[in-house]
Amino acid sequence: MQVAIGYPLTVHGTGGQTRAFIHIQDTVRCVELAISNPPEKGERVKILNQMTETHRVVDLARMIANITGAEIQHLENPRNEAAENELIVDNQCFIDMGLEPTQLDKGLMLEVTEIAKKYVDRCDQSKILCTSKLTKQVKASALV
Repeated sequence: MQVAIGYPLTVHGTGGQTRAFIHIQDTVRCVELAISNPPEKGERVKILNQMTETHRVVDLARMIANITGAEIQHLENPRNEAAENELIVDNQCFIDMGLEPTQLDKGLMLEVTEIAKKYVDRCDQSKILCTSKLTKQVKASALV
């Protein structure tokens, strides 16, 4: 949406936070695969990670900027989180069941940008900059 309205892509802090992504069609396919492949009676619980890829926020912003020519704007991170993280997640169970993941690529990013442009009149620009109420330290006694 930021690209669609000509707003710089917002990256908080270093942008080194890793996030998981999945296309909505792959989400539906994962549910279908999970239902079609129930565990055997007595089988241990399987953890099915419903994601198809991970990206650092700054790498994703660079990918979008390279495709669209958008500017990247680095801002102080309002969240109380590490500047960098490694998100280690595996979706091999779904791959083994037959998932063929949709990957973030130039075509998909252009499609998303074009859809956002159709609805640019609905964008509330006052909501673009992130704020967080979770940045203050909570006293332990307040949790008891």
